[in-house]
Amino acid sequence: MKCFEKLVRRHITAALPRSLDPHQFAYRANRSTEDAVATALHAALTHLEEHGSYVRMLFVDYCSAFNTILPHKLVAKLQDLGLPYSTCMWINSFLSGRRQRVRVGHHTSSALSLSTGSPQGCVLSPLLYSLYTHDCTPRHHSNIFVKFADDTTVVGLISKGDESTYRDEVEQLTSWCKANNLLLNTSKTKELIIDFRRKKAEIQPLFINGDCVERVASFRFLGVNIEENLSWSVNTSELLKKAQQRLYFLRILRRNNIAQRLLVSFYRATIESVLTYCICIWYTSCTGAQRKALQGIINTAQKITGCPLPTLEVLHNVHCFKKAQNIIKDTSHPGHSCSNCCPQADGTGQSEQGLIDSNTAVIQLQ
Repeated sequence: MKCFEKLVRRHITAALPRSLDPHQFAYRANRSTEDAVATALHAALTHLEEHGSYVRMLFVDYCSAFNTILPHKLVAKLQDLGLPYSTCMWINSFLSGRRQRVRVGHHTSSALSLSTGSPQGCVLSPLLYSLYTHDCTPRHHSNIFVKFADDTTVVGLISKGDESTYRDEVEQLTSWCKANNLLLNTSKTKELIIDFRRKKAEIQPLFINGDCVERVASFRFLGVNIEENLSWSVNTSELLKKAQQRLYFLRILRRNNIAQRLLVSFYRATIESVLTYCICIWYTSCTGAQRKALQGIINTAQKITGCPLPTLEVLHNVHCFKKAQNIIKDTSHPGHSCSNCCPQADGTGQSEQGLIDSNTAVIQLQ
C-alpha cells in the first residue's frame, strides 16, 4: 500500500501548480527547515531596520492536526487546485470509511468506521495536510505565514506601534481554523517579541479564544533556538551539549579499534550533522568565543579519528555555496528575489573571488 501511495503522491505533485503556497516549506523539492527559518528571520531583520518598528512572532500549535482533516473539504480544495476528478474521488474514498480496532492484550474492541483525519504513518498524509492548509494565507501584506507541515508561524511586522493588522490576522487565522475543523492549542502556542527600540512602550498581551498567549524569551523553532535579542547563546549551548555527548561514543569506537574510515563516517553522521544544522543561519551571527567552542568539538574529533577534518568555517562556506546555488536556480523559491543583491561577475550570480573561495572549501571538505 505504501508503494502505491508513493505513486499517487508523485501523480498529485506533478499536477499541482508551481506557484502553490511559496511559504509552505515541507515536502517540496529544494525546501527545508533551514529555508523556513531563514525566510522568517530575513523578514524580521529587514523590517527591524525601519525606525520605531518591532516584530511579533506567533508560533501556532494545533491539537492533532492530521486527525482533524475533513475529506469533503479537502476534495473541494484539491479540485480548486486543478487535480483530476478521478484523483479527488480516490482520495475521498481513501480517507472515508476507514475501519479500525483497539487491542489491549488478548481483548479486541468492535470495529469503528472513521471518516475524519488522515492515517498516522501514511505516505500521503503530510502532503494532503499541506494541500488542506494551502489557503491559510495572510490577509495583510505586513504579516507573513511561514509553514512547515503543521508548524505555522505568524510573523507580524509592526510599524509605529500599530498592531491592528497583526491582531486582525490572528483573529482571521482563528476563524479559518474553526471553518476547517482545526483546533488551536493555546496552551502550547507561544509568542516571541523582537524589539530593539530605545523607548519601548508596554506591549499588550495577545488573546486567542479568550486565553492569553504566553510570551517567551526564546523558542525552539524547527530545531533552532531563536531568542528575543537574536543572539545565539542558547542555540550554541545546545549544540555543544549534544555534540559533546556524541563524542563519548566516538571515543568508545576508537577504543574498540574500529577502522578509521568508519570513525569518520560515524563522526559525519552523528556530530558533523548536528554542528551544521541550519549553519547558514546562525554561524555568521555567533560570537568569536562561540565559534571557538564549536570548533573545539571538531578538533577533539580530529584527534580521536586521527585524520584531518574540515573546519567549521569550511563547512559553513560549503553549505552556503550549495544553498545559494539551489536558490538561484529555483525562481519559485521565496529567497530567489534576494539573489539579485549578489555581486555579479560572470553572469552566474556570484563574484569571481567568492567562486574561488567556495570551490576551495568544497575541495577541502572532500
